[in-house]
Amino acid sequence: MKFSELGLNEQVLEAIHYMGFEQATPIQGQAIPHILSNTDLLACAQTGTGKTAAFILPILHKLTGKEDASIDTLILVPTRELAVQIEQEIQGLSYFVSVGSAAIYGGGDGAKWDEQKNALVEGTDIIVATPGKLLSHLMQGYVDFSKIRHLVLDEADKMLDMGFSEDIERIISYIPKQNRQTLLFSATMPPKIKNLAQKILINPQEIALSISKPAAGVSQHVYLAFDNQKNELLKHIITSRPDYNSIIVFTSAKSKVHEIVHALRKAGFKNTQGVSSNLEQEEREEVLRGFRSKRTRILVATDVMSRGIDIKEINMVINYDAPRDAEDYVHRIGRTARANTKGEAFTLINEKDMPKLARIERLIEAEIPRETIPEELGAGPVWKAGGGSDSGQRNRNKKKKPFYKKKHKKTPAE
Repeated sequence: MKFSELGLNEQVLEAIHYMGFEQATPIQGQAIPHILSNTDLLACAQTGTGKTAAFILPILHKLTGKEDASIDTLILVPTRELAVQIEQEIQGLSYFVSVGSAAIYGGGDGAKWDEQKNALVEGTDIIVATPGKLLSHLMQGYVDFSKIRHLVLDEADKMLDMGFSEDIERIISYIPKQNRQTLLFSATMPPKIKNLAQKILINPQEIALSISKPAAGVSQHVYLAFDNQKNELLKHIITSRPDYNSIIVFTSAKSKVHEIVHALRKAGFKNTQGVSSNLEQEEREEVLRGFRSKRTRILVATDVMSRGIDIKEINMVINYDAPRDAEDYVHRIGRTARANTKGEAFTLINEKDMPKLARIERLIEAEIPRETIPEELGAGPVWKAGGGSDSGQRNRNKKKKPFYKKKHKKTPAE
């Protein structure tokens, strides 16, 4: 379906054309008409399907010609990276629409707090915020949400996983129920999301698209590898793709980010940077700017970044280790093959992570092809049905323990 068929005004269509888009994705084609009709919406769609534009475009349509400076739209998101990403996308799409926006998130200094306070006090059409930082401003008493007409919860499942449930309910208590349209977007639909939806949505329309399935354009691979083989295997994978200029390596532990970056630079990949919550916000944004501009070829990141990176044409995602939750696997590899493009995803699995791989394959309802580890790296662990390991060829090469007779047990008299 073309955007021109969805009922959007000329200013918004001109912005879409300027951005180089013509065809709407399935979530955009289904969500935009519902949002334009002012009904509440419960939408389940995986990352990379274009759901951000699915709610931004119709809201921009409604804001066209708005004259006062009141806060009209609040978008709640789980991470500062996603807040920055969405606010930047709003800026890009609102090029032909006179709409103001601001991102509210933690991690800044006093100047950042004052800047955010000014946006909230003076009024900004669209506020994109993380729950914790926004609640800090609300508690000060200077925020006026009385004229909010649109409330959007994006990546709602992630927000609840991060413990923001009470914060979200407290924030919503500041927003009038009357004349409010509430849009809840989630990558998954567990019971806790349905419970939240029942509390805050009124007669919602429901959309469910491709729940927990990787994009069709992602070519997935698995290497079974011991931990001491992973760095060399990483080098092997990246070396074999010399034409790839945008690669993300994900790890579950922020303590590993520096180690992986150091190993890759030592292997000759000088254009490698790491990003995690250990960095200050300005440093993180600088690293992401370098990655977007292709000055940085390889980005090493933690799971918290998997839903906060919106960079087109990422060639490859490498899971240095398996994510804690099977859902996070889908979000990680969703960074590549976006908007009907192609991409590759490699996952390195040690003995302990085999049950995680089994859960991932159950979730996506597919077996991920196992690749043969390079011979010079030695044998890796051997997969066993159900996600177990027999510790691989190495254990089979060990000598059997010699048989010893049981020692004679002494009696108290002896």
